[in-house]
Amino acid sequence: MSSYIANAMKIRPMKILLAGLCLLSLAGCAQNPVTGQQDFVMMTEAQEVAIGRRDDAVVRKQYHVYPDKALQDYINQVGQRLAKDSDRPNLQYHFTVLDSPEVNAFALPGGYVYITRGILAYLNSEAELAAVLGHEIGHVAARHGVRQQSAAEAANIGLSVASIFVPEINTNVGYNLSNLLGGALLSGYGREHELEADRLGAKYMARADYDPQAMIKVLSLLKEQEEFDAVVAKQEGRQPNHYHGLFASHPDNDTRLKQVVGEAGHLVVDHPYEGHKAYLEQIVGLVFNDSDEQGVIRNNKFMHAKLGLALTFPRGWHVQNRPDQLLAISPQGKAAIQLKADNKPAGTPFDYVRRMTGARSGIDTRNINHLPAAVASLSGSITGIIYLHGKAYIIQGHAKSHAALDSYRNEILFCIRSFHALSMIERKQAKPLKITLITARPGDTYAKLAEYSPLGKNADGYLRLINGAYPKGEPAPGQLVKIVE
Repeated sequence: MSSYIANAMKIRPMKILLAGLCLLSLAGCAQNPVTGQQDFVMMTEAQEVAIGRRDDAVVRKQYHVYPDKALQDYINQVGQRLAKDSDRPNLQYHFTVLDSPEVNAFALPGGYVYITRGILAYLNSEAELAAVLGHEIGHVAARHGVRQQSAAEAANIGLSVASIFVPEINTNVGYNLSNLLGGALLSGYGREHELEADRLGAKYMARADYDPQAMIKVLSLLKEQEEFDAVVAKQEGRQPNHYHGLFASHPDNDTRLKQVVGEAGHLVVDHPYEGHKAYLEQIVGLVFNDSDEQGVIRNNKFMHAKLGLALTFPRGWHVQNRPDQLLAISPQGKAAIQLKADNKPAGTPFDYVRRMTGARSGIDTRNINHLPAAVASLSGSITGIIYLHGKAYIIQGHAKSHAALDSYRNEILFCIRSFHALSMIERKQAKPLKITLITARPGDTYAKLAEYSPLGKNADGYLRLINGAYPKGEPAPGQLVKIVE
């Protein structure tokens, strides 16, 4: 008898938790705009739009909108053409180009769709642009973001409800159980939603008179870029960038290509619009890689014209220019240097570095290139504080171990001591690279064009990628070719 009661007590928390989740799901069902079936959601369309509007402000603050009205208008025009043929044509859609070199696109609930200038540089037709936007419209139309958020909220609410009646839920065992249920509820969404967005995007493209096969070209482009980045990463001694977002994994690209081809095969457009030349003409002057707002990197030298500063990172380190910080990683990934700014520093550089590091001795307060500075070398980090134009710039080096920090100490100090006010010559060099067009002549090859490119030793690969010719394609005479100047 006692054994039966003990077993019943073990089972009871799970039953109540599952029952709570079932009750929540019954209370939050709505018809899916795409399938017509009942989906579990915990917000109305008005709430969905409000969430998108709120988060849109966050996205714009972090990434900034690309300052080219003509390009913004063009992207919006293509997006609206697709949206009116979607399964939610009455929703108000917003299409925005973000000033980011990342190769990405994503959507928020409520019709907010974003595409980076980074991916625009690699597309080669309006149809390919439509493939990217159509995929993101598919996520919005099927309410993927809403369904994911509702599932996450249900797991949390179900746990809270169950814990009121079942004290055991508050134990570690209960915590692990809730994680398991929440994980099971959310796992698999990626694959299902990505493939559904592919299918929907292909359908919307066909309705708008684009060839759905352009989606295959975009998928191939992303795969080729991953392959190219793996080559560059090996040269730089870093890990390859793993793609997240648009057309991301679930499953791998090879499988996705076969699946999307199968789904899009029956969608035939009599006279599909490709828009190769029209698209290329729209992106003439597009900033490639870093912009004025972010500063530029040339041979590991960072120059920011608007801030009026420059510094040089150690040779062979991989430099990442992120929206919130500038980061350099050592070849084996054992050490890192980051640059941040404080717009309203208090006290002297000596005061600042003492507050930041807790150091009481061993602080070097000599000026660096005629700028007030202080450097603290500790066992766990090396921190430099330099004042320029009323701001404090923090250059901090870290390593995975004390031994690694010691081995990279001179390189980190070199970086800190390289910080200086931008010279007039450097100000001219700090201009961002931009996309331009040329007409290929007989005998032109990407290797020859790369000889005059500012993209460095991998210019050949970059030029092939942005022209859809990776890894071994060559320009045909008379072809419009993108180059970077």
